[in-house]
Amino acid sequence: MGITRQIGQRGEDAAVEYLRRHGFLILERNWRNGRYEIDIIARRWDELHFVEVKSRKLGSLTTPEQAIDSEKFRALKQAARLYIALHHSPEEPFFDVMAVDMLPNGEQEVRFLEDAMQNRW
Repeated sequence: MGITRQIGQRGEDAAVEYLRRHGFLILERNWRNGRYEIDIIARRWDELHFVEVKSRKLGSLTTPEQAIDSEKFRALKQAARLYIALHHSPEEPFFDVMAVDMLPNGEQEVRFLEDAMQNRW
């Protein structure tokens, strides 16, 4: 496994742990259908959360948050539409970002940006 993939996997693991500690039920990880992919799908109360995880080494040229552009959000919305249609999910959808900084000591700093990408179906 390459270093970039390892960083991504560790970031997703940290994101899942964070979400579980904050009352989320993890429904899917790395859900795929065709060309669409969602890092984490989670439920809390009557909300369905589609979570994009971005991980970077601390001190990288861009922050994890800066890696989310309008094209990525469009793809995430399309994937969410497909997921909702396939699963007949009645919950209100939220689009979140988990930003994970990889610290030099091997630990992760996780920031949860709930409803970071506004839902304008």
